[in-house]
Amino acid sequence: MTVWFVTGTDTGVGKTVATAALVVTLQAAGRAPYVIKPAQTGVDPDGTGDLDDVRRLAGPVPGHEGVRLREPLAPDTAARLEGVELPTIGAQRDGILAAAIEHGVVVEGAGGVLVHLGATWNVLDLGRAVRYAGHDVAFLVVARAGLGTLNHTALTVQAITSQDLYPAGIVIGSWPDEPGLAEEQNLIDLPAITGVPVLGRIPAGAGALPNEAFAQAAPDWFALPD
Repeated sequence: MTVWFVTGTDTGVGKTVATAALVVTLQAAGRAPYVIKPAQTGVDPDGTGDLDDVRRLAGPVPGHEGVRLREPLAPDTAARLEGVELPTIGAQRDGILAAAIEHGVVVEGAGGVLVHLGATWNVLDLGRAVRYAGHDVAFLVVARAGLGTLNHTALTVQAITSQDLYPAGIVIGSWPDEPGLAEEQNLIDLPAITGVPVLGRIPAGAGALPNEAFAQAAPDWFALPD
């Protein structure tokens, strides 16, 4: 069973909403997703994190966080400031493998692919560790719609393929109600420059939808590859 890694070209591109949409799409296909957030930053111990937002949109999906940190910074930086030792890549990998026994696992990264989730490793290293353990691994790249996205997305895809990992496709994290010329042309240029298909577009404001409306609409926003 494929382990999905949802990563972004940057922070704030819509990874969490895309993760929720992926969860709903997997559920609609008869699969049983489990969501893992290896490192959640910018929250208090009892605050609302990305996994909570996924559940608000997609329903009570099972999942867990690897670590929770207060400062809204890269995980290794936030952990250093807080004096916290981050989980090892082995511990994070084992959590994914345990969940994958019964579920289709969806892992949401932090920031872009080179951001450290541990002291010396990033989401690409974690993806390789899971693949070496015998699971198929696919990366879903969440990108911006407008100017600048071609370079950021191409660099992200190159980073993924440089580690012999599979970028399954690109999802636009927030597609405007009235797209301009740049947005429309990016739908043509993104596949051409990256070699990876645009699997879909998440409508702007989708993260504010109630659960029922989100769950009904999300499977139509993008299609998973066969």
